[in-house]
Amino acid sequence: MRRWTSRLSPALGVILLLLVWWAVARSGLVRPILLPPPADAWDALVQGIADGGLTQDCLVTLQRTVAAFLIAAVIAIPVGILLGANVAVYRSMEVVIDFFRSTPASAMFPLFLVVFGIGDGTKIAVGAFGAALVILFNVAYGVMNARRTRVLAARVMGASRRRVLVDVYFWESLPQTVVGLRNGVSLALVIVVVAEMFIGSADGLGHRLIEAQMMFEMPGMYATIFTAGMLGYGMNCIFLFAEQRWLHWGGK
Repeated sequence: MRRWTSRLSPALGVILLLLVWWAVARSGLVRPILLPPPADAWDALVQGIADGGLTQDCLVTLQRTVAAFLIAAVIAIPVGILLGANVAVYRSMEVVIDFFRSTPASAMFPLFLVVFGIGDGTKIAVGAFGAALVILFNVAYGVMNARRTRVLAARVMGASRRRVLVDVYFWESLPQTVVGLRNGVSLALVIVVVAEMFIGSADGLGHRLIEAQMMFEMPGMYATIFTAGMLGYGMNCIFLFAEQRWLHWGGK
């Protein structure tokens, strides 16, 4: 009984949300045109998958998100290790990093439009920019919190600075790096979807979402929101699985 309870407990929140949604929709507190019942949103979701439109938009958004995330990771991880290994340099750059990390990515849209123009390049670039700052911050602090005994031991045994960076700092910071990657991919998805909504786009979940809202196709809008949420949840679960499977040694 306990085993089944533990397996079903994650679904309780979903069931509760659907019940509240259904009750509010049936009560008339919100106009049906603004909040259709869950069954209508489900029908729109099934229809979107059946005709291929929703699936195609989801794949486009996923491609842009993965591209932005990979660019961010390739840049932010080595830079974060280098900055974290030299605390004085990081402190000198900390204000700049925190400033841009705290700046809403949407405020950077005009700048990226001027540089990259209207197209996929802008959406990917602004997503990579936001994700890179989050990843860099976590990597740098993971390096700065590395065990000094292991660093000193490597230096005593004659390891070069490059070997210390690669064989000690990288592995010591890896658990914190994965946290940064998990947050970074979620942020990249958010930025890409928002960019698809407001930067001339003919496809993607953001475009589909804003189009449904403008046409008052509320079931389709909720179906798109659900799809975007499941996409972000799925990517987050991949990193959680990897962390539990391969980084169980973190903190030991």
